[in-house]
Formats: sequence, structure tokens, C-alpha cells
Amino acid sequence: MEPISKDDFRYKEAERQVKKIKRFYFSVFIYIAVNIFILYLNYTELKPNESIFQLKFFALPFFWGIGVAISAMRTFIPGFMLGNKWEERKIKELMEKEKNGR
Repeated sequence: MEPISKDDFRYKEAERQVKKIKRFYFSVFIYIAVNIFILYLNYTELKPNESIFQLKFFALPFFWGIGVAISAMRTFIPGFMLGNKWEERKIKELMEKEKNGR
């Protein structure tokens, strides 16, 4: 196995991806911890014969979960939502505009 330089483009891309994955896992941990805490608080505030299974108790975890799912797709699916290919196309488009504008 050849040694990898820290100045290598592949190393920097891998490092950037690892940081994205680390941020994603941290956000999932926060999502789970906060929602367990909120559901616990809601459970302790229930009136007698009231069920925890109501929309008002699960709306926040549901919509926040959609955000976490989108974050997972952006982290683990290359090119999802304005990925590298979009960036390359946009750079080429702006360079062409600049070249034609002068």
C-alpha cells in the first residue's frame, strides 16, 4: 500500500467525507436524545386515560426525522442535492459567462 500525502486531493476529499459522516452521527444522537426527553416529558404530563399516541406528541419527531433523513441522503448518496457534478457544471457555466462577457 502506497503512503498517502496529506496534500493529496483524495486524502482531503476523504477527510471532508469523514467530517460529514461524523456531523451526521452527532445530529442523529441529538435527534434521538432530545426526542426521548420530549416524549418522556409529554408522557409525565398526560392526564388520566389519555394516550401518548397522539399527533401532537409525534409531529416534532416526524418532521425533524424528515430532516435527518435528508441529511443522511446528502451524507451517504454522492451527488444528492447539488452535489459535485452540479458544482462542476455551475463553475463551467460561470467561466463561460465570464469569457463571453469580456
